[in-house]
Amino acid sequence: MSTVKVDTIKTTGNVEVYTCKAWVNFDGTQAAASMIRASGNVSSITDLGTGRYTITFTNALTDANYCVTSACSPSGSTTMYSPLVFAGAPWSTAAPSTTAFSIVTNKNDTNVSDTSYITLAVFR
Repeated sequence: MSTVKVDTIKTTGNVEVYTCKAWVNFDGTQAAASMIRASGNVSSITDLGTGRYTITFTNALTDANYCVTSACSPSGSTTMYSPLVFAGAPWSTAAPSTTAFSIVTNKNDTNVSDTSYITLAVFR
């Protein structure tokens, strides 16, 4: 297999193409050591308590100005929800950084809960 390494990818119209910097598919109802089903540039997930997780990158990003896109589904449900990425209290203790960010999952607007199907993608 070959590897292509470049600093920037642009279209023929000179528009930069932004690629996914990290992604993960995990089960928040499992123990932290066995949560991750599959991932890219995610080294670990820390369980911070019911419905709260910190995702740690394998390789740090250039800065913390990234976008996290997400979806989750509670255990036994086929409905997808959006986990919330928080920068600081009350849900997490740290703002997103070059090495990690925290999320909160819930079944509705008021009930924080562990979630069995969570997908996240990070773009910068």
